[in-house]
Amino acid sequence: SRNFVTLKITTDEGITGIGDATLNGRELAVAAYLKEHVAQLLIGKDPHMIEDTWQFLYRSSYWRRGPVTMASIAAVDMALWDIKGKVANLPVYQLLGGASRRGLRAYGHASGTDLPSLFDSIRHHLELGYKSIRVQTAIPGIKAVYGVAAQAQASGERYDYEPAGRGAFPQEEDWDTRAYLKHLPTVFEAVRNEFGPDIPLLHDGHHRMTPIQAAKLGKALEPYDLFWLEDCTPAENQEGLRLVRQH
Repeated sequence: SRNFVTLKITTDEGITGIGDATLNGRELAVAAYLKEHVAQLLIGKDPHMIEDTWQFLYRSSYWRRGPVTMASIAAVDMALWDIKGKVANLPVYQLLGGASRRGLRAYGHASGTDLPSLFDSIRHHLELGYKSIRVQTAIPGIKAVYGVAAQAQASGERYDYEPAGRGAFPQEEDWDTRAYLKHLPTVFEAVRNEFGPDIPLLHDGHHRMTPIQAAKLGKALEPYDLFWLEDCTPAENQEGLRLVRQH
């Protein structure tokens, strides 16, 4: 149900490396960038000069740091490390210094259109073994909210979130920040009352708030001890993030 962009690099010795260049909703732009601007620059290069290749691809472009450029460069970087690992006959993490952890904390994405369905989703993820839960909820008066499963897909699969849904035009949603700021703390209060104080809870704001709104939400959620509040305000606004931290 998703589109991916996969880059395959083959050396003159027949060793292949795979890199992922998926940029959700703009996959064709990355594919074109790789085909038209990157692939020909790699021909004849030493595949083991990974850092040099990264710097060359990054600095040779007048327009730097955009998501299309960076997704493309990342795919090349990934594929070259894949090649180096195969030549060395070692997994790449060993080339980068070896393992330092035995496991990672993972979270389950729970969502619901009301408290009963949200609680069911949380229980489902806890039963799967997740130790942390990201809580996303519908907002009264808003028809559809990204990150909240409202209906099953044609495949019958649950559909919680997808940055760019399929269709002739981008999906548009209505939004009411005041309603969101009012409703969300009541949801987290209910979740804590139902599941107790020990589960690490997370929430994604999806960049919907201004810095002062995000600060207000963070204050309102403090009693419920969030593990993190994700994307509370657009990340390019560093002054805005400082304002959030101050509160």
